[in-house]
Amino acid sequence: MPRVDADLKLDFKDVLFRPKRSSLKSRSEVDLQRTFTFRNSKQTYTGIPIIAANMDTTGTFEMARVLSKHTLFTAIHKHYSVEDWKNFAANHPECLEHVAASSGSGTADLEKLCAILEAVPALKYICLDVANGYSEHFVEFVKMVRERFPKQTIMAGNVVTGEMVEELILSGADIIKVGIGPGSVCTTRIKTGVGYPQLSAVIECADSAHGLKGHIISDGGCSCPGDVAKAFGAGADFVMMGGMLAGHDQCSGEVIEKNGKKYKLFYGMSSDTAMKKYVGGIAEYSALKQF
Repeated sequence: MPRVDADLKLDFKDVLFRPKRSSLKSRSEVDLQRTFTFRNSKQTYTGIPIIAANMDTTGTFEMARVLSKHTLFTAIHKHYSVEDWKNFAANHPECLEHVAASSGSGTADLEKLCAILEAVPALKYICLDVANGYSEHFVEFVKMVRERFPKQTIMAGNVVTGEMVEELILSGADIIKVGIGPGSVCTTRIKTGVGYPQLSAVIECADSAHGLKGHIISDGGCSCPGDVAKAFGAGADFVMMGGMLAGHDQCSGEVIEKNGKKYKLFYGMSSDTAMKKYVGGIAEYSALKQF
């Protein structure tokens, strides 16, 4: 049985930055670009470390085309075909520096990932994404992908504790996705009771990752720009966002009219909407984003 952790844990809403003197005249003077060299792939990244989440409504090629112009990153959702990837790479090769190909941990997922990377060898980033990264199977899957793709930078998750961050880094991942259940349309906490307050998770996981020269992504829970700043302040190297980027022209999703206003459907990838679309139905959770 899982045990209850009674120690104080913090979420973004629980803290504020204490102001300090600054030599900057304006926030516009802040340089948002960062440069990282990854532990296992040895690749170097330079850009603004904001990532559009690999949900099929936000992690789109259209989103990548816009964000890459500003050196922001997009984790492309896993439901595009190999042919879709080939067309995207042929027409927008300048975007490939700032996108990742996403994959689950199944056999069919791996076969498709291999086909995509064979068709688009310029792709540098892989995003291995499962709702709960604590299974032995997922650790072995990360090792297998690292063995197959020694030069690609691997993002892997999601986890919320330092020991699992360390295990995934030592298994071959470069950047660990941190967050179980904080997303605005994530049902993991509701359906399973599993999770961890996001700010504390980032603090603890960043400490573990940086001790091994690894990196982390704070994935989920940001509902305003201040939350993004708090995630970076807690030690995140990257921040991944879904809801804050949803509802734009570059997002896919069904358009719904309600009370004379137009909305785009935005849902978690374990939701009933996603499961019915790709598998066959599980949870009931979605949201509308006005545009």
